[in-house]
Amino acid sequence: MNQLSAHDLTGVHMKRTILLCLTTAAVALTSATTANASTAGDHAMGSQIAKHEGRQTTNGAVRAAGETVPGMDVSSFQGNVDWQAAYNAGARFAIIKATESTGYTNPYFTQQYNGSYNAGMIRGAYHFALPSESSGATQANYFLANGGGWSADGKTLPGAVDMEYNPYGPTCYGLSQASMAAWIRDFSDTYYARTSKRPVIYTSTTWWSQCVGTQGAFADTNALWIANYASTPGPLPYNWTYYTFWQHADGGRFPGDQDLFNGPYSQLQAFARNHD
Repeated sequence: MNQLSAHDLTGVHMKRTILLCLTTAAVALTSATTANASTAGDHAMGSQIAKHEGRQTTNGAVRAAGETVPGMDVSSFQGNVDWQAAYNAGARFAIIKATESTGYTNPYFTQQYNGSYNAGMIRGAYHFALPSESSGATQANYFLANGGGWSADGKTLPGAVDMEYNPYGPTCYGLSQASMAAWIRDFSDTYYARTSKRPVIYTSTTWWSQCVGTQGAFADTNALWIANYASTPGPLPYNWTYYTFWQHADGGRFPGDQDLFNGPYSQLQAFARNHD
């Protein structure tokens, strides 16, 4: 009887141990999931647009009106880029991910930002916005503190704010169209107050139509960087009649995403110097 009781007690102990381990693991997983949903991660520009709207990974024929300048945008996913090779292949500008929300900075930013400049490109930086996490002003200031500034050297573009699908939850981050427009305006006004430049707005027409709609006339103040992985830029978001940049593929002859500036190189230089 004593041996049987000891066996039973051992079995109960083992079951309790297993249950405790499973419970601990579940709590840890829940905590990690919650943390991921409320802090910035590392999302490349257009990653969520490609996920929701499809992608074009070749550098096939694209049709743009008038003269254009080829370029690229990169993030940490490209690591240390061979900038001279990209320049030799025809890229004349590069836009580098600097920040996301207020909890992430690109660990390769210095190599990418300075390397593109040193190779002879016109360079710029972008911020991946998470409007559900903090105000537009807070994220603009974080961006500016971590590489998102502008200088009048003729080779540095105004910063860009990346507005696209929420990688963590509801498409529009739980905001109404009016609230989303107000968030973007807050980011833009803060950036302008500190640099005298309005940030370029990167987005897709589909996302903008759903999450911003006709709220705000940003075409009057902000240049547009349209994302459309197709042979043409397609229809533009509300009130814009002209795009400045077009991200037309997420893979091709340059590392990262493939972009075009809408105009000749001299106009790109002018945009870098003084686009407002």
